[in-house]
Amino acid sequence: MRFLIIFIFLISKTFANEVPNIKNLVVNKELKTYNNIVFLDSNEKIINLKDYKDKLVLLNFWATWCKPCKEEMPSLDALKINPKLDNIMIFPINVGKDNLRKSKKFFKDLEIKNLNIYFDNPVTLAKDLTLRGIPTTILFDKKGKEFARIIGSIDFSDQEFINWISNYN
Repeated sequence: MRFLIIFIFLISKTFANEVPNIKNLVVNKELKTYNNIVFLDSNEKIINLKDYKDKLVLLNFWATWCKPCKEEMPSLDALKINPKLDNIMIFPINVGKDNLRKSKKFFKDLEIKNLNIYFDNPVTLAKDLTLRGIPTTILFDKKGKEFARIIGSIDFSDQEFINWISNYN
């Protein structure tokens, strides 16, 4: 009986962490560690990722001229207030060298209400994280280690994605 209970527990854990069927989601086989991930808020104050340990962190890299970024941003905004993900920090980081005024207009036009605007410091983070294009979203676990990337746009309101990411919350 004890063996059966252990077996059921192990099987349920395996399926709980199963990767969702999202074509541009890349889950790291080994967690990646970075020394110093910093970027700027809209007041040019330095934000350091190490200050958000014990939180699930999502860095989303975007630009105002990026059509796929525009398409995914409303679902990213909705993800921020999803009750299943109450321990998530979402940082949409503008890497398009757009100024604050243009970035605010982008958010206003898309009716983004739950997210703040952040900026790369000046494009060093995009290089350090070896971004190959935008949008790119990088997911960090509660220990500050990268466990997955989304290369390209997705619908962040996809229930399969939400169920998967909530396992890390």
